[in-house]
Amino acid sequence: MADVSDQLMAVTVLAYLAAMVCYAAEYAFGNRSHIGRAATRELVGAGDRPVGASPVEAAPKPQDRSRTLGLVAVGLNALAVLLHLGTLATRGVAADRMPWGNMYEFTLSVTFVGSVAWLAVLGRRSGIRHLGLFVTLSLVVLLGANGLIAYTPVGPLVPALNSYWFVIHIATIILASGTFLLGAVPATLFLIKAGYDQGKRRFPYTLGAWVPAAATLERLTFRLHAFAFPLFTFGALIAGPLWAEASWGRYWGWDPKEVWAFISWIVYAGYLHARATPSVKRTTATWIALIGFATMLMSLFGVNLYFAGLHSYANAG
Repeated sequence: MADVSDQLMAVTVLAYLAAMVCYAAEYAFGNRSHIGRAATRELVGAGDRPVGASPVEAAPKPQDRSRTLGLVAVGLNALAVLLHLGTLATRGVAADRMPWGNMYEFTLSVTFVGSVAWLAVLGRRSGIRHLGLFVTLSLVVLLGANGLIAYTPVGPLVPALNSYWFVIHIATIILASGTFLLGAVPATLFLIKAGYDQGKRRFPYTLGAWVPAAATLERLTFRLHAFAFPLFTFGALIAGPLWAEASWGRYWGWDPKEVWAFISWIVYAGYLHARATPSVKRTTATWIALIGFATMLMSLFGVNLYFAGLHSYANAG
């Protein structure tokens, strides 16, 4: 089953990559895109009549290729989620435990939650479908880096992790982290769109011509973070210390993982406070949210790879 999980992992990345290509095709060549509209204008003369047509002939409505491309992309995205779930399930069966025992498995789970959350958001707001290009791009990069840097063979849990708090603490952190991951995508695009609306035309602001309205992106960013923050608060500041006291006899010990989790909590709390303060610009608040995501990445990869502490078993099987 461990070999099956490894093979499914490779297929999962390829499925996300295929979905990304289709999202990119919709993004670039669908009739709603700038390229698609430019191509349509080349075929239409003055007065919205096809070139060469008589004045009384109505212009045919161009076929909306973007819908087909988008539906294929969503289908591939859903297939990738199922493969992703299969990767986690077979990993758990092979290890005879929940597949959350090391950094490799944790990243697999966080990206899975982010992908499921994306499909859930997409089900409610189909108009933001072409944002899937950036979501799947993030997933391909994170899963690829996870396989190259953090891969760990299947093995039993470290004794310190063998507790019912393992499920409670890790499950809430995974759910919160996956949602923060998804929230970082509209946050980044909001800053790009805001810059484009202000007249900036250098890269990456030129991408702002092809993304939804800045207000739409900003509201989505806020809602995702508002959902994830209470979960992260419970997982990191309540369940985590309780588990630490049960395992190590203390609630707090300045372990690097604990410190960076607390830093992330402070930054995300700062974002929500700034977002609720009318005098703070939305762009400023959004930059704080992205700083929070950077601290999450530091806690996930940097601490595990470069610091020693009681959480050093994060790379162990």
